Amino acid sequence: MEQKNEKFPWLYLLLLSSVTFMGILSELVPSGILPQMSDGLQVSYSSIGLLVSVYAIASAVGTIPLITLTMSMNRKKLLTILMVIFGISNLIIAVSSSYYLTAFARLVGGTSAGVLWPMVSAYALRLVPPNLHGRAIAVTMSGSTLGLGIGLPIMTTIGTELGWRIEFGVLSAIIFVIAILGQMILPSVEGEKRTAANSPFYIIQNRSVVICLIVTLLTIMAHYGLYTYISPLVEYFEFAGGIEMASILFGIGTIISVVLAGKVVDDYLGPLTVFMLTLAFGTMFLFVGFKGMLIISHIAFLLWGVSFGALVTMFQAAVTRQVDTGKDVATSLQSSTFNFGIVFGSALGGTILEHLSVFPIIYVTIVLLIIPIILSIFSKKTFWLREQDVIGSNRKSS
Repeated sequence: MEQKNEKFPWLYLLLLSSVTFMGILSELVPSGILPQMSDGLQVSYSSIGLLVSVYAIASAVGTIPLITLTMSMNRKKLLTILMVIFGISNLIIAVSSSYYLTAFARLVGGTSAGVLWPMVSAYALRLVPPNLHGRAIAVTMSGSTLGLGIGLPIMTTIGTELGWRIEFGVLSAIIFVIAILGQMILPSVEGEKRTAANSPFYIIQNRSVVICLIVTLLTIMAHYGLYTYISPLVEYFEFAGGIEMASILFGIGTIISVVLAGKVVDDYLGPLTVFMLTLAFGTMFLFVGFKGMLIISHIAFLLWGVSFGALVTMFQAAVTRQVDTGKDVATSLQSSTFNFGIVFGSALGGTILEHLSVFPIIYVTIVLLIIPIILSIFSKKTFWLREQDVIGSNRKSS
């Protein structure tokens, strides 16, 4: 049964946020322990970076068909199944001595993530009234931000101090605990019957949805092309405090970002989007201009985190505003595009790193952000209208 009371369901949404917390950690932990995993599996840095890409490819390719196939399934049951698969995939990595087995486990985990991300967002939306949709997404997706801001630095420390295998073992154990709590606490919410109006082919015909997907793709390529190789970036800058300090500063920035997004996303999505994209653009120039200078570089990592933290909230809020039904499918399109952005961005960054160095990736990030900034300013229906106004406009035009 859908819970649409005006009382905000903090307990349920915070539990869902713990799911996204572990989801982002499962995806990104190799980024913080590139040297350790490289030595342990006896492969190159770029090969470990590819483990992020493999995960993202599986998520990107599997999202839309799997969301469509599981649309009618009970959300609570589906969530439990996905979390168990997540836990098992991380446990395999913890004991694996083979790069190919590790890559296979990442493939399995990424496939589960392809369903998890859009499903969790749609789950959250069904627990609140329409005027709180943006806040519900912000709270639920705050888990991914806190995962970057708090979880990733902690897990990176565990990986560097105690070993990367222990890090994946801890991940697996926590995921199993969350799966049990979700089964005990979360309300049962039925799936949505498949119709022509909620099919991916129908929703992709919406011009505003397409604009949102373009902005998502280019922005995520820009960020992840550099973020996937944050460890080499820190080494290049000879950054005071190392990867741990850079991750902490970046994480604090993401926390600031998600708190801000939660407060304003329902009423000021357009200004929020323009601000975050232009902040990322400006931050890259701090990296270029000061090249790791003490204090300035620390501020730059903090601001980069601020520009990064609200991205999932902004883009999912934008795409769900464009549809009345089929929000699961709309978020799956956005999630798939998000993951393709990770794939293309990390692959592009890896190619540059392999042939040049990490520094030129910053210039690519700057270039990739230009079109999203322009579209976010001028695409009024996609980013600047409230959900009720967008839906009303869609009904009139149809």
